[in-house]
Amino acid sequence: MSGTFVGMPAFPEAARKAVGDRTLRGNLRHATHTIRAKRAKAVAEVSDWAELREAGKRIKDHTLRHLDRYLVQLEEAVTAAGGTVHWAADAEEANRIVAELVKGTGESEVVKVKSMATQEIGLNEALEAEGIRAYETDLAELIVQLGEDRPSHILVPAIHRNRGEIRDVFRARMGEWGRPAPEGLTDNPAELAEAARLHLREKFLRAKVGISGANFMVAETGTLVVVESEGNGRMCLTLPETLISVVGIEKVLPTWRDLEVFLQTLPRSSTAERMNPYTSMWTGTTDGDGPRVFHLVLLDNGRTDTLADEVGRQALRCIRCSACLNVCPVYERAGGHAYGSVYPGPIGAILSPQLRGTQSEIDASLPYASSLCGACYEVCPVAIDIPEVLVHLRERVVQGGPATRDGNKVVLKPAKGHAGERAAMRAARWAFARPGALLAGQRLASRTRRFHPRSLPGPGRAWSASRELPAVPAEPFRDWWQRTRGGEEGSK
Repeated sequence: MSGTFVGMPAFPEAARKAVGDRTLRGNLRHATHTIRAKRAKAVAEVSDWAELREAGKRIKDHTLRHLDRYLVQLEEAVTAAGGTVHWAADAEEANRIVAELVKGTGESEVVKVKSMATQEIGLNEALEAEGIRAYETDLAELIVQLGEDRPSHILVPAIHRNRGEIRDVFRARMGEWGRPAPEGLTDNPAELAEAARLHLREKFLRAKVGISGANFMVAETGTLVVVESEGNGRMCLTLPETLISVVGIEKVLPTWRDLEVFLQTLPRSSTAERMNPYTSMWTGTTDGDGPRVFHLVLLDNGRTDTLADEVGRQALRCIRCSACLNVCPVYERAGGHAYGSVYPGPIGAILSPQLRGTQSEIDASLPYASSLCGACYEVCPVAIDIPEVLVHLRERVVQGGPATRDGNKVVLKPAKGHAGERAAMRAARWAFARPGALLAGQRLASRTRRFHPRSLPGPGRAWSASRELPAVPAEPFRDWWQRTRGGEEGSK
């Protein structure tokens, strides 16, 4: 299992298989509708939600414009507080740094806080290759790990599983990873939670190394912040002797005051809570309180390249609330696995192709995994215009694949699979520039209208599978105007 799932089929193929799974669709429909309704109620309680949303957007945009300055400030503050900062250009470097840090402690197992960044780089698999076993402690992540599955949602990674499936996973696999599931375990939520608690408790008490991500980093003080609902994360952050945090460079905020905005918008947008039950903050190390050694690994892994794109960079505002997934009609029907990334749904459709590039089949297809309805933009707490970025990335895919340099000139290699679309656009440009040819084509289309197909052939069949082509009129507009108005001037 790869942390990035590259090698999966393109989104249309993967989604086609997913929509045929009735159990999956039922699980997704129930979960997303429930979360969506609760979120709407929680947001409606805040009279200044629009202002908070705009404030979050501006803080993020300001930070991204001055990211270099705030990252240096963060490093200085973390170091002054007793931590050590490491810089990782890509997933390989980040995995190597973490593996070396763990091996340096002499330990062969770690406990982990739920972290999108470590999933992004495939850290668990990299550690396993080095003889280190990583235990996920978030309940949903535990379900995914025990089931040898992949996460399908940012907030609820096991959203595609129902209670019966979770019970079966616990019964079959818990014993291989530690304490087995209790005898006679049912699908009662309280029993499942208790089984997970007992299974994880021994790992919390035994582990000497914890690994986390962070929701935010405050440059002013060097403080890292993790918000959660279960408390398992706090156990990982406080009990081990060594804590290693892997965090994307875009998670930094300038000041402590800026954090206040996001501690209001994130919980309401994600878990529909007024505040997260557990908000853990730590600044370096403190004698007699928490881990004695703290390492911060700042992860780039394509973020600097994304930052260079004036339209696409707004994806880096994302605070991983998952609100866009819960309102997306495409995600609700296809599920998260079809996106081939730890970042599914609308945000994944714009973030993954920028972090990984559009050279693979799956990444080139992701910008098209949307109806462009705009619901994702309406609920985003930092106002990311996801439809705008999707269209922008579609343009990038059509223009070409990887860039190559010919002397001082950058050349885009033609994108595979879009030759027909480019040919059609060139033909339309030629016709629109020649009114006589355009009129002749319109007259020919009108006279042969009864022979026209109701659906598109070839690759276009997917578009017309659920809609008919518009009927060609009996005569072109200009002929109708000439016939009914006798050539009189009508344009004013």
